[in-house]
Amino acid sequence: MPINPLPDNPSQIPNIRADTKKKPIIIGLYGVPGSGKTFLLKQLKQAFLPNKFWFWEGSEVISNIVEGGLDAFKKLKDAEKVEWREKAITMIRYECNNRIGVITGHFTFWADGTEAPLLVITQADLNTYTHIIYLDIDPNIVAARAEGDKERIRAKTSVGHIRKWQIFEKTELRKLCRDNGILFTMASEIETPVLDQDNDMVSKVMKPVIDQVTPLIYDFAIHNEKYNRLQAISYLDRILLADPRKLKTILLLDGDGTLVEDDTGDEFWKRFLRSDERLEKGHDPTINPLKVLFSSKMGHSYLAFRQATLLYEDGADAGRYDHICYMDTLVQSVHPDFLKLLEAVQRSENVGAVIVTCGPRRLWEDLMMHEGLSETVKVVGGGRISDGFVVTPTVKAALVDHLRGKHGVYTWGFGDSLLDLPMLKKTDQSVVVVGRRGSSSPAFDDALDAAIEAGTLTARQVSLPLNTPPRLDHRRLPPVTLTDPNFLEEIFRRRSPQSTTLTVLHATNTNAAKLLMTPTRDAKVSGPALREAHRRVGWYLATQFVCESIGLEDYPIAHVQGHETSGYRLMQEDRTTIIALMRGGEPMALGVSDAFPLAMFVHANEPKDIGTHHIKGQHTIIIIDSVINGGKTVERFVKYVWSIWYPIHIVVVAGVVHSQCLSDDGVLRRLGEDSHLTIVALRVSDNKFTGRGTTDTGNRLFNTTYLLDRLVKNERGNDEEGSKLQDSKDVHGKKA
Repeated sequence: MPINPLPDNPSQIPNIRADTKKKPIIIGLYGVPGSGKTFLLKQLKQAFLPNKFWFWEGSEVISNIVEGGLDAFKKLKDAEKVEWREKAITMIRYECNNRIGVITGHFTFWADGTEAPLLVITQADLNTYTHIIYLDIDPNIVAARAEGDKERIRAKTSVGHIRKWQIFEKTELRKLCRDNGILFTMASEIETPVLDQDNDMVSKVMKPVIDQVTPLIYDFAIHNEKYNRLQAISYLDRILLADPRKLKTILLLDGDGTLVEDDTGDEFWKRFLRSDERLEKGHDPTINPLKVLFSSKMGHSYLAFRQATLLYEDGADAGRYDHICYMDTLVQSVHPDFLKLLEAVQRSENVGAVIVTCGPRRLWEDLMMHEGLSETVKVVGGGRISDGFVVTPTVKAALVDHLRGKHGVYTWGFGDSLLDLPMLKKTDQSVVVVGRRGSSSPAFDDALDAAIEAGTLTARQVSLPLNTPPRLDHRRLPPVTLTDPNFLEEIFRRRSPQSTTLTVLHATNTNAAKLLMTPTRDAKVSGPALREAHRRVGWYLATQFVCESIGLEDYPIAHVQGHETSGYRLMQEDRTTIIALMRGGEPMALGVSDAFPLAMFVHANEPKDIGTHHIKGQHTIIIIDSVINGGKTVERFVKYVWSIWYPIHIVVVAGVVHSQCLSDDGVLRRLGEDSHLTIVALRVSDNKFTGRGTTDTGNRLFNTTYLLDRLVKNERGNDEEGSKLQDSKDVHGKKA
């Protein structure tokens, strides 16, 4: 179903943004003489409102600005002609600042019998156009039009020469458009079937060019990166809305190289390029046009994926496109391990799966139907203008953000290439798929390594088949297998909100807690005495509860009586990192450090203060703050640590934790669903109190309450001075 069906009245284009900083949308209509550019321009003028569009006949513009008109222009030297052509297109670009421009133009002139064409397009044209539509009209029709033209005198040109001319223009224009960031497509008069009520073809009719160009211009007018992203998100929302299940977890899966080993795009174009019709238009059957496109200056940009959509539009009408997609599914098969995983998703009531593909959506929908999974495994992808959007790496990442932010679901990402990396960085759990097709990709390896080192990616890897060499190494990308019961349990364990690994240990209402918390609550205690009280709390919680959570290990020590005996320390204490959240968490963290002297100690104001070397390879992370109210600060630190090294055990230590954080919908409870998390507190309180000024724990700990007093006095003084100044102004104003 089209995302943006063409309005009944094509003039109903939404308001065009007036953004002088962005390149205006200017569409060139090209084709050899006799293609019908002028006639089409007149039709478009009637279809679209003039207050949103400018329509220009290129030769008329030159005639109007050159003294003596076209006759004088034709007598100029070649360099002078170039200068006037550039002036004409520059003027058009300036006039089109707040409107969409549609211009007819010439790419080359090529007289029959001459050896080579004369190139007349200028660099100024290429700098101006955002889109070019080439009128690819049957050479026999072009020749007949030229011969029957009563308004213009046209040189007689053979059908064979016209065909050669068109092939040259299409080939060279497509190259220039790729190099200059211009979207290129073709329009032609094509036969379309007429169906009866039984869906049987009864005849064929010629579809006029205007019927193809009008929806193209409508699409060009509204489509940009922001619109594209919103359309993809909207499509995803509709998928979720139509699913009757209560999804808590969603698997986001790339297609090519992940679910199937082959490149389905290659298969599509191999099948398509076998046709003689395509070869007649000058295309090499051994070259995949998508590979040419993505290896050009456009790279894998939004523009490149939009151009890919136009390639599919040029290649086949909707019926033929659907047929090729279906035929491709007959030679593709989902990897057996992924098939088992998706079948388990189909049986689940709270785990869903969405294929997010940069390729044709229709192909993957057909493949899921062929595998019997279409009811539960949905597809987000493009392929045709009517799909409304293209999937880019940026879109993949945006879909994850939307799922986690708006829908609150837990996300798993599976991908095999650079195109998937932005998505893998965003998902809660990420799995890099290593297959024979893409196992040797130095660029992807480098990007993965950089992301892991920067702390923006924590992922595992699965090799398909199992004997495929790993990416990087098993330290940076730990291995998993899709059929491992523990791995599957990790995916499906989130079936209910009660599925959690959060452990809470606290000393509320114990005699020890009452003694330890007394000086921390005494308004008379501040500075060194209060810091010492917090330090004692830290040592107590470390020895009483952190040891219980992590465990102890024995090691040999020399006994005072001269023989060797066993001593005890925290399990893998030398691979433990203590993170003191500044500044209120430092004194308590020092007490924990007293208990675990071999542990690494880190001060952190923000998560970014924590380096990868503080986390990677460690056994346990202990995060310490004096008070946890809403839990948002701790949440940021925990998620950041897990983004660097997952699934590492994290222990959060605090003097006081508000009970709301630990409720079923509390921040800390939700964090505990992600991996093993332990909360250690001296006291769990129902009293949510955020200290300010003299009651702020940080100010009391470090005797900085006087700074607040001074600030208040300064503000009062400024207010008084301001009042006096205003009074003075009022008095002078009255005298005046």
